[in-house]
Amino acid sequence: MAKTIAEINERIRKGKAVVVTAEEVVDIARAKGVSKAAEEIDVVTTGTFGPMCGSGAFLNVGHSKPRIKLGGGKVYLNDVPVYTGIAAVDVFLGATAIPDDDPRNKFYPGEFNYGGGYVIQELVAGKDIILTASAYGTDCYPRKKLETLINIRDINEAILFNVRNAYQNYSVAVNLSDKVRYTYMGVLKPNLGNANYSTAGQLSPLFNDPYYKTIGVGTRIFLGGGAGYVAWHGTQHNPTALRADNGVPRRGAGTLAVIGDLKQMKPEWLVGTSMLGYGCTLTVGIGVPIPILSEETLHYTIVSDADILAPIVDYSEAYPQREPDILGEVSYAELKSGNIRVRDKDVPTASLSSYPKAVEIANILKKWIETGEFLLTEPVAPLPGVESGITFKALKERPIS
Repeated sequence: MAKTIAEINERIRKGKAVVVTAEEVVDIARAKGVSKAAEEIDVVTTGTFGPMCGSGAFLNVGHSKPRIKLGGGKVYLNDVPVYTGIAAVDVFLGATAIPDDDPRNKFYPGEFNYGGGYVIQELVAGKDIILTASAYGTDCYPRKKLETLINIRDINEAILFNVRNAYQNYSVAVNLSDKVRYTYMGVLKPNLGNANYSTAGQLSPLFNDPYYKTIGVGTRIFLGGGAGYVAWHGTQHNPTALRADNGVPRRGAGTLAVIGDLKQMKPEWLVGTSMLGYGCTLTVGIGVPIPILSEETLHYTIVSDADILAPIVDYSEAYPQREPDILGEVSYAELKSGNIRVRDKDVPTASLSSYPKAVEIANILKKWIETGEFLLTEPVAPLPGVESGITFKALKERPIS
């Protein structure tokens, strides 16, 4: 019963495609069986909405009169520094960038109330942004100072380019010490006071295509409320991570690098986020359609929260020192129950990602496909898989002679 993406797209154009979410497909497969479900279903939609620090935007702000060379100069957007080591009026705004007056210098642990992720959200919302710049001046770019308001409607390009998103599994963070710890996984209370996690579980894109059979370079996706694409495998992509018998990774594994037009996105799906005592980031909405090309691809999409295991990691001492830190494993069904058992203690859980928002993304993408607004794309290259031999490497420090 093998299908092709071209055949599925033709069904989409005719309004005949059968599209279900990764949440819905589990019950359908149980009721009808995998074989029958694979025949009937054309696309399974996925979704995730959580903090993704590997995010940022390339902006081309246009040339002033007289011209100024921002490249190599110092540029700020709403007091947040941007990277300028590229062309004359191109800059890169990172989601985790914060103003130079780091609030931890004033009071610990620091609020980190504003950063690059917030500027990205405000740009998408159509707000005016203050650009201040200083440059060294050249014959062709003589201006040395610039202060102006910019707006996403007026600048040339605004490209969201995220080098690491949609992590395929991640750690559950706990704190074994007797002090509060402020981390990128949120505030961790002492003595196993809480456990934080940040994955949508059964709805998460790469859990529904664990071996990257359909998701590849060029796959069209829901990104930040608009359409985007998988540009490459993401940084720290680790396809050879430990896996369960069902193929689902039991550790952090695959990642996606994604790209899209920021001007087509929406502020409710790109949200500036603060981590108390740690820093700022951007919460990103991503949804990936999984074309059901065979029984095998359908089989992978019926993974449930009970089938997905995540490692429990101590973020107090072991993680910072890069020591062995796995305290055990827990399923996403257990995590979502609100309590897990760690070292004979009941520990309350909380998610940094939003499952209801992930459901909403999967349903928006489902509607786009059903109404013919969104066609699938053939990947132009696969993501590196298990056979690639790629593994996650730690920094090997060497003396500088």
